[in-house]
Amino acid sequence: MKFFDLVITRQSVRKYLDKPVEREKIERCLEAARLAPSASNSQPWSFIVVDNLKLKESVAIKTFDRVISFNRFSLQAPVLIILISERPSFLNKVAEAIKDKQFSLIDIGITAEHLCLQATEEGLGTCMLGWFNEKGVKKLFNIPLSKRVELIITMGYAESNQIRPKKRKSIDQIRSYNSYRL
Repeated sequence: MKFFDLVITRQSVRKYLDKPVEREKIERCLEAARLAPSASNSQPWSFIVVDNLKLKESVAIKTFDRVISFNRFSLQAPVLIILISERPSFLNKVAEAIKDKQFSLIDIGITAEHLCLQATEEGLGTCMLGWFNEKGVKKLFNIPLSKRVELIITMGYAESNQIRPKKRKSIDQIRSYNSYRL
């Protein structure tokens, strides 16, 4: 698939087939994520792949509750990938403080999108979840308090291959050349 076609095809999937995802495909997605660039090559990420049915359900339940139920679809996904941010190096901490930017979160976004784009190439659907009970997920996996669970990415075969139209601002609303005129 050409890159622009991949970008058009990639979308957040919230309905999955009851079909397991091949480990080879998961590994290629993780390899794409591993190769993502990061500030000072810090690679501030690690991943937990959850494909065990019972454990996956325990994680999925942490993505919604009685009041906020929009992530309930995570129960359907055959795979959940937990994206953990590792502590930034001393150099990165200093740079983040000086520049008042969280480079590690930028890096997490890049690696997550690499994973999702590769999943699209593999014929898989994904959805990045930022709303979940982080303490509950950390407890399930004994993740140290010093680490952050930044995202949970659902993964599986989409129930439908239909590509929804993307509702985005027009290019004229977001682009200017050589000055800020928006």
